[in-house]
Amino acid sequence: MTALISVFWSVVVAILTVRNLPDEVHRALRLRAAQHGRSTEAEVRALLEEAVKPQGRLKLGSLLADIGRQAKLTDEEVALINQRDQSLPRPVNFE
Repeated sequence: MTALISVFWSVVVAILTVRNLPDEVHRALRLRAAQHGRSTEAEVRALLEEAVKPQGRLKLGSLLADIGRQAKLTDEEVALINQRDQSLPRPVNFE
């Protein structure tokens, strides 16, 4: 005898209600959705996603370089930073 087992995955979907949306905004959303060939609801999802997702991956090196440029360090200050102790740290002794 063969048993068939169905597995249903539970999917949690967030629901957002927007109250007091001006008519002209709703009309503009409907028009924009039609121009993109999707429903108004799909258009709103696309707009929200575009508004909140980062433009690109945050790169730590680029961020640190930007901070360094904004700090406007002199060559002498950079040289002092580069002269720091390069030796390995000593192990911690708790006794």
